[in-house]
Amino acid sequence: MYKDFYAKLKVFVVFTLMDIRKIDPKFYRHQLNEWQDKGYIKKLRRGYYMFSDVALDENALSLIANRLYAPSYVSFESALSYYGLIPEGVYSITSASSRKTAKFITPVAEFSYRQIKSALFFGYQIEQFWGQGLRIAEVEKAVLDYLYLNPRIVEAADFYEWRFNSEEFLVKANLTKLRKYAGMFKNKRFAERVEKFLFLVQSVK
Repeated sequence: MYKDFYAKLKVFVVFTLMDIRKIDPKFYRHQLNEWQDKGYIKKLRRGYYMFSDVALDENALSLIANRLYAPSYVSFESALSYYGLIPEGVYSITSASSRKTAKFITPVAEFSYRQIKSALFFGYQIEQFWGQGLRIAEVEKAVLDYLYLNPRIVEAADFYEWRFNSEEFLVKANLTKLRKYAGMFKNKRFAERVEKFLFLVQSVK
């Protein structure tokens, strides 16, 4: 029974009870507990599971983050690390969501979700991984999301302490797009902070 189950669901990095019942409406939920005890599967949160043999890397963890709490997209430190803009390791995945702030500590990683206004739920791209769409902030939006929810970053010393890779940012980012996105936040003080940030990153030698 497990082999058939595995064959039908192995295409998913994360699968849910709904996914299971689409292929087997009579599936006995208690079977999942038995397979957990045997180490075949891991429970990530209530109703969300993955196979224990999934090879975990940054992309897999990001896709798991998308599925555990939706709608959401990977952003903040996680996206900045993905683009090589900050020297952070992958110990947790941080995402933006229009739902309330949440955190899930799982057997594979910690997944955090920070609430943003529905009007700010934009500026992400969909990359293909395992044949599934992975939602991750564009370079410009990842920076803006981080600055917006970290208002303490104001002065030059704050930016330098952030250990931001200005050179890499200037290669990868579209500053016209970034300013356009910043205007969509409709916050004058935030727009001023963004301009200060741009002045600093462009003045770094």
